Amino acid sequence: MSAVEINKDTYLKWFESMLLMRKFEEKTGQLYGQQKIRGFCHLYIGQEAVIAGAISALQPGDSMITTYRDHAHALALGVSANSIMAEMYGKATGCSKGKGGSMHMFSKEHNFYGGHAIVGGQIPLGAGIAFAEKYKGTSNLNVCYMGDGAVRQGALNETFNMAMLWKLPVIFVCENNGYAMGTSVERTTNMLELYKIGLGFDMPCAAVDGMDPVAVHNAMDEAAQRARNGEGPTFLEMRTYRYRGHSMSDPAKYRTKDELEEYKAKDPIEQVREVIVAEKYADEAWFEEVEAKVKQTVDEAVKFAEESPWPEASELFTDVYVQTDYPYQEI
Repeated sequence: MSAVEINKDTYLKWFESMLLMRKFEEKTGQLYGQQKIRGFCHLYIGQEAVIAGAISALQPGDSMITTYRDHAHALALGVSANSIMAEMYGKATGCSKGKGGSMHMFSKEHNFYGGHAIVGGQIPLGAGIAFAEKYKGTSNLNVCYMGDGAVRQGALNETFNMAMLWKLPVIFVCENNGYAMGTSVERTTNMLELYKIGLGFDMPCAAVDGMDPVAVHNAMDEAAQRARNGEGPTFLEMRTYRYRGHSMSDPAKYRTKDELEEYKAKDPIEQVREVIVAEKYADEAWFEEVEAKVKQTVDEAVKFAEESPWPEASELFTDVYVQTDYPYQEI
């Protein structure tokens, strides 16, 4: 029994949130090409349903932690487009004060704990956040995202064991886009159905259509109920697809154009648009209004980032130590 109903408002929110993710990422790609954004940059285009369907099944107070493909997660949790874009520009007004860039978004205010570049490094941290929630006696849970490449890390096995032993309120989500950094799942593991990793720990687990926000929502809703009832973690393999390469420097020659087009035919934004139209939840004027609103949000984010100041040199020494008068801080 679903605890969170899918209704008209859900579909309208899904469309707007996923469109914002898509347009924000497309603009990010353009700006990276113009060298406005530097360093590494990983786009989420195509995977939007994995986040939209999760958010609709969660409640205020729940947290997320993820990989370095993190812009969409931050947007979905309510971190402003302005502060995310400014962060990618390396500006002082960014959500990580310009110190994290594309890969290290963070917002304590919005319960978003990164943005982690060490492959699989966030997995034990997600369990740790869940442990804190259980220790404090809250009803909050943590959603810990990872890519299909990260499930080969030893830390996953150690974390899964402890999370089940202590019945931690955490949902482990593998965003399986098929290729990790550029090597297909088939070339890296004999177990192609990655969700079955959870079976070795008696952890409830399932494969989910990550291109369908309804499927994502229902799976996340069930896992959330389990976590809040003290029944422990769940491992969900979200089978999704990124339309771009692993990073902006990846030409993605390891896959065919036909395969890419096959997944684009399942585009999550278009799926939601079709339902809205079929159910007469909104008319064409509403779509135009949302598209204009999203464009304005993205344009304003770019303007904000462009006009924001760079961090002061003294910022090199802040946010490093809790102790403000640490004796070895000054050069």
